[in-house]
Amino acid sequence: MKLYNSLSRSVEPFSPEDGNVVRVYGCGPTIYARAHIGNFRTFIVYDFLHRALKRKGWDVRFAMNFTDVDDKTIGGAAQEGVALTEFTAPHGETFLADMETLGILPFDEIPRATEHVPEMVEWIQRLEEAGLAYPAEDGSVYYRIAAFPGYGRLSGNRADGESGRSRIEVDEYEKDDVRDFVLWKAAKDVDRQVGAVWDSPWGPGRPGWHLECSVLSISCLGETIDIHLGGEDLLFPHHENEIAQSEGATGRPFARFWLHTKHLRVEGRKMSKSLGNVFTVEDLIAQGHQPAAIRHLLVSAQYRKELNFTEAGLEGSARAVERLVALQRRLHDEVIQDGSADAGLGRIADTAIASFDAALDDDLNSSEALAALFVFLKEVNGALDRSGGRAAPDELTAARDALGAMDGVLGLLEVALRDEDDSDSELAIWVDDMIAQRKEARATKDWARADEIRDALAERGVVLEDTAQGTRWKQNA
Repeated sequence: MKLYNSLSRSVEPFSPEDGNVVRVYGCGPTIYARAHIGNFRTFIVYDFLHRALKRKGWDVRFAMNFTDVDDKTIGGAAQEGVALTEFTAPHGETFLADMETLGILPFDEIPRATEHVPEMVEWIQRLEEAGLAYPAEDGSVYYRIAAFPGYGRLSGNRADGESGRSRIEVDEYEKDDVRDFVLWKAAKDVDRQVGAVWDSPWGPGRPGWHLECSVLSISCLGETIDIHLGGEDLLFPHHENEIAQSEGATGRPFARFWLHTKHLRVEGRKMSKSLGNVFTVEDLIAQGHQPAAIRHLLVSAQYRKELNFTEAGLEGSARAVERLVALQRRLHDEVIQDGSADAGLGRIADTAIASFDAALDDDLNSSEALAALFVFLKEVNGALDRSGGRAAPDELTAARDALGAMDGVLGLLEVALRDEDDSDSELAIWVDDMIAQRKEARATKDWARADEIRDALAERGVVLEDTAQGTRWKQNA
């Protein structure tokens, strides 16, 4: 496997440092609002990497954090007049629900910043002892980036330069140098109002955002991890500051590989509330889009390439998923196993898997991986058409296994078939309830109501058959 490493600005061969164990950390959501599809483009990339690493046979230890204490979460809690934990809890729950909807594999750990404040205090003390942190008069503590010679390796923004200065100047706290960043923020009235205050040697306050990810990553995965993930907007200053904090305290490399996901655009335009093009997973499903189609579109572009999220693209993704579901059914329900037949499915499967794995190894090229899957789909259908729907048992097994292996990374059938099963279950519950209501209406000679129920069932493609044993139903295709 080869991956583009933002640290070296080049594609490098990747293998775990610790034998068969891959340690991965991804910057997670700030839980002050429901995550939108731009956020989920990044989290689908996390999932694609997670599944690709597992396909390589490696033991993946994957942690992703929840940022539950920062200016946004505190501001949101204050605006609603509730405690910080009360404000963030439902946003964390909706994120997990959306994650499950899109078929994102569970993480080994999802630490919350508020659960690790004592470790963050200890980390700041270590940085102070190393001469890399200093307190201000108001009780805040800052990182002195000029004292860390390696600052700027990731982003190119050197400690002695002007690059990125405007991003750093947004801090509203006193510091010796405008380029320094806050590790500990002295408590303000709004922090006390929502319960976002902890004791420390420098006085009451709360941790800085950059510090949170360093401590959470190291707490979960150790001082050196294999891969650190995030959106391209986090490269500077967040990830640069993570390196400074972590390596300044440990003296060891923090992350061997840094992968950054390119932003998503909607209908060719940047996402913006003013443009009305910020959508959540919940919004898209309410519009009638299926989770598997959303997942297909989000994985359709390689992570370092910009993805244009469009209505037409979603419709195309829905059709693509339908073709996959049709192939799945054909391979499992329709093909006649015939030992004398040679449809060539084994050869097709071998070629597809080789192309698919090559795409994964080529810097997680998800678009090429999808291409390999759909070439496989076309060739399998063509081969079965030519063989009259017959195939030898071993080659049918090879085709099924190949489809399962590719979907094990892409996760499309996994989501589509799950939703199909859920839909069937919901339909059955509704139909049984309608039949019971119809039975009651007929018993009371409310023929108009009975006909109304039958019409409602017919609109959903449900046909009733009254027998001596009771009413049976089936759904027309």
